[in-house]
Amino acid sequence: MSDFAQSALAATRALRTLFEPTPLQRNDHLSARYGADIWLKREDLTPVRSYKLRGAFTAMRRLREDPARDHFVCASAGNHAQGVAYACRHFGVRGTIFMPVTTPQQKIDKTRTFGQGAVEIVLTGDYFDQTLAAAQGFCAEAGADFLAPFDDPHVIEGQASVGVEMFVQLGRAPDLVILPVGGGGLAAGVTGYLREVAPSVAYRFVEPAGGASLAAALHAGGPVTLPRVNSFVDGAAVARIGALPFERLSWAHPDQVLAAPEDRICITMLEMLNVEGIVLEPAGALSVDVLPELADEIRGKTVVCVTSGGNFDFERLPEVKERAQKFAGLKKYFILRLPQRPGALRDFLNLLGPDDDIARFEYLKKSARNFGSVLIGIETRDAANFDRIRAGLEASGMTWRDITEDEALAEFLI
Repeated sequence: MSDFAQSALAATRALRTLFEPTPLQRNDHLSARYGADIWLKREDLTPVRSYKLRGAFTAMRRLREDPARDHFVCASAGNHAQGVAYACRHFGVRGTIFMPVTTPQQKIDKTRTFGQGAVEIVLTGDYFDQTLAAAQGFCAEAGADFLAPFDDPHVIEGQASVGVEMFVQLGRAPDLVILPVGGGGLAAGVTGYLREVAPSVAYRFVEPAGGASLAAALHAGGPVTLPRVNSFVDGAAVARIGALPFERLSWAHPDQVLAAPEDRICITMLEMLNVEGIVLEPAGALSVDVLPELADEIRGKTVVCVTSGGNFDFERLPEVKERAQKFAGLKKYFILRLPQRPGALRDFLNLLGPDDDIARFEYLKKSARNFGSVLIGIETRDAANFDRIRAGLEASGMTWRDITEDEALAEFLI
């Protein structure tokens, strides 16, 4: 057995001082839908509701082999910060956690709670790059150890414990493992272990469409920095995959990497919440989200999806619902030019059917004498109803524009 596999086993044993293995649960709903044997590795059920605790604890444990190393620093606005805080409390060491000033108060409070007095939180920088630079500068001055979220060999060892547990719990090698990818630490760790002990396992990697750093690196032959990242899937929206994780994932073929549209992920999150009662954050839903794309491939096979986190702020639920409706074609926004005469609005309302509902109505321009511009949002139960609405608009002679997919207008008006 390789040194990495032995280290992964040691990391798994050490983690038992923190928490029991997260459940590997067969999901009857998904298994029936796809005619497969689908299991969820529930990393959303760790003490900090994400797998990040594994890597933070393992890296800290390895560094603590020198007792003089008793001050640890990280830069994070989410799951890594909470994992570091929890590990600092466990080892009884100091932690300094740098967060952007824009970090939601809920995440700050949770990190402070997990640290229970062991950590100091420093809010600095409007953007993460500024926060990271401040944290690294502080490390140099204070002589502390910086804990990277994914680009660290001991962090990767810790994340490999997901694969160790999975293999023991299932009792056999699955046919396929589906892994979310952000910085790459989880995917590098799990595949690094399973490829040795269960070489027959196939893999699919899932990235948010607006942060496909692994796919870009595989095409380029090395890590590259994406020019733009969609931050909605905040647990996996990484502009550049880590150098060490990519080194361990460079064997993968680009065809094994799937991109999940951010709005489609919202449909998956809502379905898992409403049907299964499972709360997943956007990154935590990635592995489940791509199952429809793999339906033909997975029929009759054993599949493990790693649900990587469940730190979801329910204040975001209206946004998730909005994105899901738009992706499903059940909600659209239009700008109408209505003539300023009695009955003009009634003419438009007559175009709507019994399954159509007005979710937004706002005059945008009230100065014109003859016409007024109206922003209107419409929800419906069947996406095909919009064909009827568009046909009615055309026949009526009204001037209109569908702005649902116009990012610039939607940002300012919706």
